[in-house]
Amino acid sequence: MLFLVQMYAFQPTKRKAEDKRIHFTSDRLYHDASISRDGDILIGNVRITHDGMILTCDSAVVYENSHSFLAYGSVNMTQGDSISLKGDSLYYDGTQEFAQVFDNVEMRHGTLTLYTDILNYDRRDDRGFYDTGGKIVDRKMQLTSDNGEYFTNTKMAVFHYNVLLTNDSKDSLVTDTLYYDANIKLAHAIGPSNIMSGKSTIYTEDGYYSTTDGKAQMYQRPILFNEGKKLTGDSIFYDKETQQSFAYGHIVFTDEKNKMMLLGQYGWYDDKTGRALCTDSALAKDYSQGDDTLFVHADTLRMESFHLKTDSVYRNLMGYFHVRAYRNDMQMVCDSLSYTTRDSCMRLYKDPIIWSENRQILGEVISVYISDSTIDSIYVDQQALMIEQLADTTLFDQVSGNLMRAWFREGELNQCWVDGNGCVVNYPMEKDSTFLYSNYIEAAKLRAYIEKRKLQRLVGFPSPQCSTYPLGQAPPEKTRLKGFAWFSDIRPRDKNDLFEWRAKKDADKLKAIPRRRPPMQTLKRLTEKIQQESTQEDSTSKEILQEETTSPSL
Repeated sequence: MLFLVQMYAFQPTKRKAEDKRIHFTSDRLYHDASISRDGDILIGNVRITHDGMILTCDSAVVYENSHSFLAYGSVNMTQGDSISLKGDSLYYDGTQEFAQVFDNVEMRHGTLTLYTDILNYDRRDDRGFYDTGGKIVDRKMQLTSDNGEYFTNTKMAVFHYNVLLTNDSKDSLVTDTLYYDANIKLAHAIGPSNIMSGKSTIYTEDGYYSTTDGKAQMYQRPILFNEGKKLTGDSIFYDKETQQSFAYGHIVFTDEKNKMMLLGQYGWYDDKTGRALCTDSALAKDYSQGDDTLFVHADTLRMESFHLKTDSVYRNLMGYFHVRAYRNDMQMVCDSLSYTTRDSCMRLYKDPIIWSENRQILGEVISVYISDSTIDSIYVDQQALMIEQLADTTLFDQVSGNLMRAWFREGELNQCWVDGNGCVVNYPMEKDSTFLYSNYIEAAKLRAYIEKRKLQRLVGFPSPQCSTYPLGQAPPEKTRLKGFAWFSDIRPRDKNDLFEWRAKKDADKLKAIPRRRPPMQTLKRLTEKIQQESTQEDSTSKEILQEETTSPSL
């Protein structure tokens, strides 16, 4: 008996056949073959149900044989407690479970509302679609298109042709194909598309845009435009709240106003501050000084903007580590670099080298000033050394000192001033372009004046010491100044030779020279010592006074 009970318990139960008939009620019902042939006419408070669907309207014609009906006036169809479909009239095919709604169509599903003139709704696929133009409103988002379809079971929508998405913050997205996920409020644009957010415009052919926070992700070489600046890359991520953009893969940042470009594999840009950063094969191009473009490579390049809302806006370009730069008239190598467009000054730090034609300049810190696309002057701070190789020879004119300032005229060296421990090695050229002797000069200060690449006058003071030697007979220390080295193997050969770092040998690197402490530091320590001693004296005086006031003899 127990076995039979268990067998009966596990036998499948027969389900009741689903009722697929159309049920209806109304104030009046009649049949007029001249009007509806085999249809029944319903008038007043019409209510029709079919397989979970409920419809109300003013009047209807029901065809029971074909399981279909026509509804007119204040049509309202509901399915469950989340889908509502309204319109002026409706045709429903019960066999296919398919409805067509006409005029002033309004479909509601959760927070989403769809408006159109003609809507087709397939209950089997839970899909509503239109091709006569429509609009979807989802809280603060509005979306219009010529063609669209919406799936009520997944809350996914697809739109085609003249698609426009807007929100309350006046952002907009224009495309021809858009997928929208109402669950997470995310739009996916495919094909040529433009996203407008504030002062920024983004072009993309594969982009995602969040309608809640304005964040966007773009792929397939998108382009971001912002008031004369342009950023492109394999992919770009944009955050509207912070107004920051992050670009990945073959990025190019262009500042048309200041005529500057940044290139690399990773980049970052801030709309508010005008700051930009570029790393991984980073390269900067500055073409603000005429036709001759300056190319700068570093591990990391950073650009900052100042006075953005004024006419005196300017940019600072900074390069960090393994800096190599090339321009037709000069080449540079250093550890780090700073360049400002305000005074067209470039500063090089830590073992910098500058080459110009057959000239090489070394020092601890070098500042290069550019005017009208040519070098105006160079300032070298500490351990300054200028070397010039004489044409087709192994001879080198040399100038060294603590501080050096060189001026140029039309790209040619015109003057050179040295202050502190000045030394000169010079090989005068004879009229027949030969060299017969060399000069060695030492002075606290030196002033050299050059015309047409020839030394015209050299002034040393006070009490200069001069020596002249026949060619080849000068002692080594009189032919090679301290720190002499010719770095032709390090020099960038062209703009394509910037990405290979070639460092100095350890023996050729500048050695740090201890500096005397500034007097103010000593004065500060002395002041602190005096204050401390004064505090101790005051404390001792108070102790003595306290002992005297508490003494019994008083």
